This record gives sequence, structure tokens and C-alpha cells, in this order.
Amino acid sequence: MPILALENSRICHHGTILPPQPVFVDTSTGLIVPPPATPGLESIDLKNHILAPAFLELQTNGCVGVHFTNYSSDEEYLGNLEKVSKWMVRKGVGAWWATMPTVEKDVYKKILPLLKPRSFDGGATLLGAHCEGPFLNPSKKGAHNASLMQNPSQSSISDIYGTTSSIKLITLAPELPSSDSIITHLTQSTDIRISLGHSAASYNTGLSALKSGAKCLTHVFNAMEPLHHRSPGLAGLIALPLHHEKAEEDGEKDEQKLDPPYFSLIPDGIHLHPSTLTLAFRSNPTHCILITDSIELAGLPDGLYAGNAQIPHQQRKVGNRVTIEGTETLIGSCCGLD
Repeated sequence: MPILALENSRICHHGTILPPQPVFVDTSTGLIVPPPATPGLESIDLKNHILAPAFLELQTNGCVGVHFTNYSSDEEYLGNLEKVSKWMVRKGVGAWWATMPTVEKDVYKKILPLLKPRSFDGGATLLGAHCEGPFLNPSKKGAHNASLMQNPSQSSISDIYGTTSSIKLITLAPELPSSDSIITHLTQSTDIRISLGHSAASYNTGLSALKSGAKCLTHVFNAMEPLHHRSPGLAGLIALPLHHEKAEEDGEKDEQKLDPPYFSLIPDGIHLHPSTLTLAFRSNPTHCILITDSIELAGLPDGLYAGNAQIPHQQRKVGNRVTIEGTETLIGSCCGLD
């Protein structure tokens, strides 16, 4: 098998930079292999650069003029996905999930079948869809359209999304009626993971959702109750120890042990103060996921732009900051994971 030696590289292994050492790659598979016995291999000197896995982008609404809610035809939409995938590679991303925010039912039903996992030549791999809505709390709507939000006790998953084969993650507000039953159903009957966000939920409501099967928190501190020293809200869940044992409630001890949730943060310097970002990361670095929450204006010049199927208002871009024109409401980000 053809082996390539990568010399003088510092390897990033589980977040730790190891001393320079050679890495051997089977070029027919792309896999790292043990040192071969055959001398005289083709080699590349990485000159002490860091060798790390490609990034995974869990939450992006689009970039380079493409917003995943905008649809005119299957052919054009698939072409736009390829355009996004090639921009992602330039940002160090190897694979990504397309985020579908709160939109009309017919928009979900047209677009979700196109977001099934697929590869692109020279581009990052699409791993499926992240549906951020419509089961969100209108009081924490952010840039979402509150009029399109749904109550899980009054709407079925199939009625909202149609097919779910491309959906890998759903963000919902756990305080809404029947949220726990939907979480239990989806996590036990499908491969869909549940994240908690755009929510006014209390800490205990969040614990109940974790007990039902939720595994993640969406863009912590943004679109949720603030962290308070006596009422930590969903943000307080990031500090759960491994196999957290719930305290006694109502005189009865719940012996179920809960793993801490994974949680995402937007590190653009706008959505979170750097000190807040550092505090959250250090609380549980092995469960922290950095996301961009990028929108279609990422990769475009500053200026005033039209809205999209999610946001029918004009959008003002200044650097990485994008707001609904005439307001201070943030609309995602324009940063990259690099």
C-alpha cells in the first residue's frame, strides 16, 4: 500500500499538542497507519506545524450567499450545498450539519429530503440536518419567527417535518407541554438527538429533559434564561459532574444518574463575552462544542442585505456582527470555525 510520511508535525490529540513526531498515512484510504518497515518513503516536512482533525460544524444556517431555507429548485439547491461544502473546507471544516430554523411546514417538507448525508468532490461532507425549531419558546425567539413556532402537544413530528430521515438533531424548548414525551420517543425510536435551546426553562426542567434523553444544549447563554447564582437555568447544566445524581426532590431520592450534556457556544466575540466563553469552556471542556451559527452573509462583504425564508427583514452586516435592520437583534454570526 502507498504510504506517505508526514515529518516534523505536532499532533493535536484530544486537545493536547504532542511533541513533533512522524505520522504515516495510507494514501489509498486516508487512514493513519503504524510505522512501516519499508525505508525510503515519500515524505512531506510539515515544519513543526500542527496536524489536527478537521473541524465539525454542528450549527450553520448558511454562508457565501446561501441560506438553507431558500429554495427554488432541487438542482439549484444541491448546487448551493456544494458551494457551501467547498467554502467549509477552506475554513478547516471536514463535515457539517445544515441548520433549518423555524419556517413554514411546506419549507421543511421541500428542503429536508435534500439534506440527507452526502459527499462533494473537493468539499466538506454534509452529515444531515439540524432542525432548530419550530418547538421553541416564543419568549426566547431570537431572530426566529415566533408566529411559526409550534407546541409539541398540538403538532406531530411528521406533520411538521414530513420525512425525518435526514434529521440528526432537533433543538427544542423543554418547558413546552409534551416535550418530555417527544424527547423520549425520538431518542428511543429514532437516531435523532435532542438539544435544548431557545428556552426559558428552569434548571430542574432541564434535568427532566436530560432524564428523558436530551443530550445537548444549543448556543448556551443565548436565547435562554441568564445564569443566576440561585436559579442557574439551562446554563447551569453544563457543570453537572459525570454520572450526576439528582438531589432529593419532594422527599424522594431519584437514583438515576445523568451524564452532563454536551453544549455549544458561539465564539465570535459578539454573542458571548470572551470571559463568559472561557468560564463555560473550563466548566466542562470535554463536552464543549464550538459552533459558528453562521448565516448566508458569512464570506460576503459588509453591507445591507435582503432577508430570507426565515427572516423577512433586511439584514445589516458589519464584520462578524449581523442584526435585523433598525434593531439590535443578532442574526447568527459570520465567523468561521478557523
